[in-house]
Amino acid sequence: MPKRHLAITMGDPAGIGPEIILKACARLRDRLETSDLKLLIIGSGRALQQAERQLAAGINIAPVGVDDADWPNLAFLQADDESEAIQPGILSADGGRFAYKAVEQGVRLALSGRVGGIVTAPLNKEALNKAGYHYPGHTEMLAELTGVRGSVMLLAHGNMRVSHVSTHVALQDVPSRLTPERLRHVVDLTHKALRGIGIANPKIAVAALNPHAGEGGLFGRQDIEVSQPVIEKLVADGLDVVGPVPGDTVFVKLRAGQYDAVVAMYHDQGHIPVKLLGFEVDPATGKWQELSGVNITLGLPIIRTSVDHGTAFDIAGQGIANERSMIEAIEYAERLAGNV
Repeated sequence: MPKRHLAITMGDPAGIGPEIILKACARLRDRLETSDLKLLIIGSGRALQQAERQLAAGINIAPVGVDDADWPNLAFLQADDESEAIQPGILSADGGRFAYKAVEQGVRLALSGRVGGIVTAPLNKEALNKAGYHYPGHTEMLAELTGVRGSVMLLAHGNMRVSHVSTHVALQDVPSRLTPERLRHVVDLTHKALRGIGIANPKIAVAALNPHAGEGGLFGRQDIEVSQPVIEKLVADGLDVVGPVPGDTVFVKLRAGQYDAVVAMYHDQGHIPVKLLGFEVDPATGKWQELSGVNITLGLPIIRTSVDHGTAFDIAGQGIANERSMIEAIEYAERLAGNV
């Protein structure tokens, strides 16, 4: 397998995907020329050409076919037929179609061993559904395309690594998603991922579901009756796991380096601390200047990382999108692929 040959799916071509991909490739130009890192961009050729004209990045991206025997270090593969250009910032079914087709092609290449992993630019869920692909997001789409149930979302920003027991579900449904089997699965996959990025003996904290970890049962018994026995079993099996740690302190301890990762119970519990640190805001204007962070899907038969932000239709096509998260996603995928 070409471990460091990665596919980058463009996401919705009407978003900032084409721009951040080009900017990331320009920043990684020296490595693409001197190392075994290879990148295959999959998406809309028209959107890529439009971004190239605007940015004048001056990089050579070779168009290739899926059946070509070999690809150069930086190449482009058309995801689907294209007649009319997709306009930046305009939500459309065509944008959703291209987002899906790019991921579908990337997954196929990864499953066949032609690429070592995929890196995904953001898609728009409404456009995806307009195109007839009814998924809450990338995670669920990838699970179906790879035939896997029970995948896990892990967010990473610096030493802030947070995996999730549940993600795209209503808050009222979260307690029922916390089962011994699911918690054990999430911790095991988190441990494996941390080993995959070079942490030999990971220390993982399990966040409490309830305030004060239930306060002895006054605020709920899930932490006592579900999480605590699973943690004790994990420790008995030789893993370094602590908890349940109250949610109002566990992320402070993670940031301080007391843990290598935290297992969060639900979407916002895990996303808020990571994004709060990953989004750098200009105090003078109130606008964010940089977006940092990576979304990693665990439990798939392929490696998948992604930027930790959306399509940003409001700034698409303006040349001002920041590529930092895309570069981090590429680097995470490269590290994970190199350790398979």
